[in-house]
Amino acid sequence: MPVISAPHEFNEEDLFVDLKPMLDTALFLKCEGFNFAGSIKQKAALAMVEAAERAGVLTPGSTLVESSSGNLGVALSTIAASKGYRFVCVTDSRCNLGSRRLMEALGAEVHIVTEADPDKGFLGARLDHVQRLCAEDSRYVWLNQYLNANNWRAHHRLTAPAIARRFPGLDVLFVGAGTTGTLMGCARWFKEFRPGVRIVAVDSVGSVAFGGPPGTRMIPGLGAGVRPPLLDESYIDDVVLIPEAVTVQMCHRLAARGFLFGGSTGTIVAGAASWLTTHEVGSAALTSVAISPDLGERYLDTVYQTNWVQDLYGHQDADSVPARSLTKKASQR
Repeated sequence: MPVISAPHEFNEEDLFVDLKPMLDTALFLKCEGFNFAGSIKQKAALAMVEAAERAGVLTPGSTLVESSSGNLGVALSTIAASKGYRFVCVTDSRCNLGSRRLMEALGAEVHIVTEADPDKGFLGARLDHVQRLCAEDSRYVWLNQYLNANNWRAHHRLTAPAIARRFPGLDVLFVGAGTTGTLMGCARWFKEFRPGVRIVAVDSVGSVAFGGPPGTRMIPGLGAGVRPPLLDESYIDDVVLIPEAVTVQMCHRLAARGFLFGGSTGTIVAGAASWLTTHEVGSAALTSVAISPDLGERYLDTVYQTNWVQDLYGHQDADSVPARSLTKKASQR
């Protein structure tokens, strides 16, 4: 086991779960929640912070500021505490209470936007708030995960090669779409080094990232109210859109087998299962991997809370929600 002196020096990169016994279809899940930040966002957060330090933009006395729905905020809180920076996270009312408490426990200041922008939604309102803070105080440094190329470069350097090492015969990779940092980093790497691997993006119904109509989304992590600037659809082969009710269904299905994963993971696994059901032919199963961004403890008050689920998705058990998904060919958009 490693001996570390800073929390960001540890990340379990090589843990995969075989989901075939649960899903009855061949799928391996890469678990990214085993680090001190608790999610895949530690990689992007560290890459962006270190790049800003190298460029001389982030110096002693600087205050980090970022818009986040939760996981990146926790990752930056962890790194800021370790490196001695002040950190302000701008989030909105959909952010899990557990994530907010984690950030505050780590010394971060959390600003909660309660009203969405009429045209740009909560994300637009959060970005406006960040820009106001930066205009008011020159010590604020905005990493801007939505435009920062180090967001996707972290996964080009780390996540994609780790998957390729473990699965040299990989056929399909399923990646969730939020800022699209993970998606674009992995997609770029595989198109460059393993072009035969099919890249399938998984997003939430109500997200506009791939041109769908906007809709209410209550589970943070995946989805976007504006088109992600990092997204380049030429690297994507297919897109699967999953309703949040199906996300909850999948989370509960996995939890029933002892695996407590976050909402984004439920969406991604549901999307992968739907796509594989449609595309696997005969008995020749594809070698498929999906990326799990985080674990489920931060969702105990939402995805795993009966009243929350019933109030939003109907007075029924999550397992009774009918699964449905919309698959669109990237080449047809």
